[in-house]
Amino acid sequence: MKNSANQQIIISGVGGQGVLFVTRLLAEAAIIRGLPVFTSETHGMAQRGGTVISHLKVGNFSGPLIRPAQADGLLALKEENLSRHSAYLKPGAWAVVNGSPGTSRAFSTDAEGLAQKIGNPKSVNLVLLGFAFGKISETGENKKSLFCSADDIRAALEIRLSGKSGMLEDSLKSFDTGYRNQ
Repeated sequence: MKNSANQQIIISGVGGQGVLFVTRLLAEAAIIRGLPVFTSETHGMAQRGGTVISHLKVGNFSGPLIRPAQADGLLALKEENLSRHSAYLKPGAWAVVNGSPGTSRAFSTDAEGLAQKIGNPKSVNLVLLGFAFGKISETGENKKSLFCSADDIRAALEIRLSGKSGMLEDSLKSFDTGYRNQ
């Protein structure tokens, strides 16, 4: 895996989907790697259902917000957020979206359907994150990679959910379901 020390990633969805949880996991994975990290988020009009966009910067940056055409990647928990937030992507950047497989500009999977299939409908965020790692980081598809490995995410989950064995088991299962769904 190519380890790029400077990466900027947009994570978007709606309130209640776990955008901030995914951002925190990625930030903790950067910390595990010993990399500097910034995060910032904006929330929509409603706590649940309003647009949430999170900025994650790993590496030597001086501020937390990602400017348009500067992001290395976009993780969209809602299919419509691909077009809504694609202006953040720089040329050649990757995008992973929860939506109909075959979306032309992105790697996509039906994370909602997969989460339902494993009996954990609230785990769409982790299923999509696992899919992103399986599709981009680990396979090196299109010569793109993430700053950390799937094992770093698993370690971050273990830290974040320490003492909550049932939640940890469900979260790892969700992440691995997405990871294996290539």
